[in-house]
Formats: sequence, C-alpha cells, structure tokens
Amino acid sequence: SAFFNFYSLQLVILLFICTCTYVRSNFTSLVDKNKQGFLGLVWKAARIGERLSPYVSLCCIIMALSLLSKS
Repeated sequence: SAFFNFYSLQLVILLFICTCTYVRSNFTSLVDKNKQGFLGLVWKAARIGERLSPYVSLCCIIMALSLLSKS
C-alpha cells in the first residue's frame, strides 16, 4: 500500500500533482470554479504544479531514474 511505504507515497503525490496540472490546463473552467471539497484539492495541487514546475519536473526525473534503477 502507498500509505505504508514512503517512496510509494511520494510517487502518488507527485503523480497527483502532475495529473491535476494537466487537467487544469485542459479544463480550466471546471477546476477554477470549484475551490471547495475534492476539486479544491485538485485546484491546489494544480497551482503547486504550475508555480513549482521546474522542481516538480526535476522530481519526476529523479523518481523515474530511481524507479528504473530498482528494476
């Protein structure tokens, strides 16, 4: 389970941020008008992905390399 393994939890959070940023870029009105509840969490993750995109990209590359080195 991803909640008991710290590496898996980091991977899930990183993929959630990347997915939310992608969804917001394609469906801006859906994400921006709902800032409460679950879609509020999606909006916040998308903002993190947009504002910290170089760091998120670097984390994605590091995660991919570490995942490939485990195989």
